[in-house]
Amino acid sequence: MSSLLLFLLPLLILHAAWTLEFRYHNNQEIQQYLLRTNASNPDITHVYSIGRSVKGQELWVLVLGLSPRHHTVGIPEFKYVGNMHGNEVLGRVVLLHLINDLVSGYRNNESWAVQLLNSTRIHILPTMNPDGFDASDTDCILSTGRYNFNGIDLNRNFPDAFSGLRKQQPDVEKREAEVRAVIDWLKMESFVLSANLHGGALVASYPYDNSNGGSELMGGASVSPDDDVFIHLAKVYSNNHANMHQGDRCADGRPFLEGITNGYQWYPLIGGMQDYNYVWAQCLELTLEISCCKFPPVNQLPALWTENRKALLAFIQQVHLGVKGQVFNGAGVPVQNAEVEVKGRKNLCPFRTDKNGEYYRLLLPGNYTFTVRYPGHEVLTETLNIPHGPDQYSAMKHNFRLRQLSTTPGHASASTTPTSLSPTCNHTLNLTGSGTTSIPTWTRLGLILGLAAVLRSLID
Repeated sequence: MSSLLLFLLPLLILHAAWTLEFRYHNNQEIQQYLLRTNASNPDITHVYSIGRSVKGQELWVLVLGLSPRHHTVGIPEFKYVGNMHGNEVLGRVVLLHLINDLVSGYRNNESWAVQLLNSTRIHILPTMNPDGFDASDTDCILSTGRYNFNGIDLNRNFPDAFSGLRKQQPDVEKREAEVRAVIDWLKMESFVLSANLHGGALVASYPYDNSNGGSELMGGASVSPDDDVFIHLAKVYSNNHANMHQGDRCADGRPFLEGITNGYQWYPLIGGMQDYNYVWAQCLELTLEISCCKFPPVNQLPALWTENRKALLAFIQQVHLGVKGQVFNGAGVPVQNAEVEVKGRKNLCPFRTDKNGEYYRLLLPGNYTFTVRYPGHEVLTETLNIPHGPDQYSAMKHNFRLRQLSTTPGHASASTTPTSLSPTCNHTLNLTGSGTTSIPTWTRLGLILGLAAVLRSLID
């Protein structure tokens, strides 16, 4: 297999000047584009599959960054997901052009691209629902192709964040193949920030989508502990979009003040992906509705890309908001699964460190009191001043150093923690912070076959 790859790669690199057109590429063409981009830029890109659709189509992800195959301590993980609803297709287009823009910007030594790729590991899944895309038509409004091959709306199929907590063990195995793939993906990588791209409206929607169980404010919003951060994130996208911030209504749709909305306030949604990301995987995610038409005419694609380009890049940069660092035990070793709680922001699932002892906390500038808990150690409380936003492509760095509980007879520590932490959410929360994304044998074979298909297309 490796010898075949070595044979194919130079041929692919030779044809690296292939131009990305403004049109709707089918699923095979998307695969070929990702493989071609990776073959031409192996130093800053990596391609992997998170699983397969119901009909067996690969769910390909392209990663961009200085260390694309491995997580690097201190470098946050970011992701974009497109085409969750098969007939909402603009996300496929803009994400391919975003990849092209980032690669060409880096190769041309443009400072914005170099800074972004030097400081961030960016994962892009152009289509989460390739089967739905195959069944979709070009209608702006109708829902043909919205669902997956089994007729299921993927954005209603995630374990509900609130009922799942009550049950402790959400029935992940009963979910659709595409949803299971994303859930497994969240266990493989410690994502900090994310957005999924939809169509049919022009608005940035933020959690919660479902009722949080009683703390809705007047006006019908379902408010999360990080509501101020979510509002900021939504405004970043909206204000950097050519039109979204104006709150224009789409056809008969409602206008959105400043182009943003709380998901529940717009309409209640159970089993949504953004709530699942936030509650179970401590990844702050938005749902971005980026076009009034679900399947825009091809001649509108260049303008729609231009409208979204600045916003897509500005949103990625927000992964550097707030503070990041590691938690060390009494022996100076980074510890996994330490709880890092911010006063006044108690989440349904505690934010915890990964296998490298890392934590990332997206916060606006201000003073925050942190409480850190780890078995066998004193509870640590520190107040931090976060002075700036993500304008320097790096969050404020602060490490927490814990003190082991005293074992001196008769000594009682003034601040202690139980010998074990609450098991809530452990079964789905990513605690591995994987250094590399493993690819099963059948996926490696798929990569080789895909490379062969690209080569055939070049020869033909």
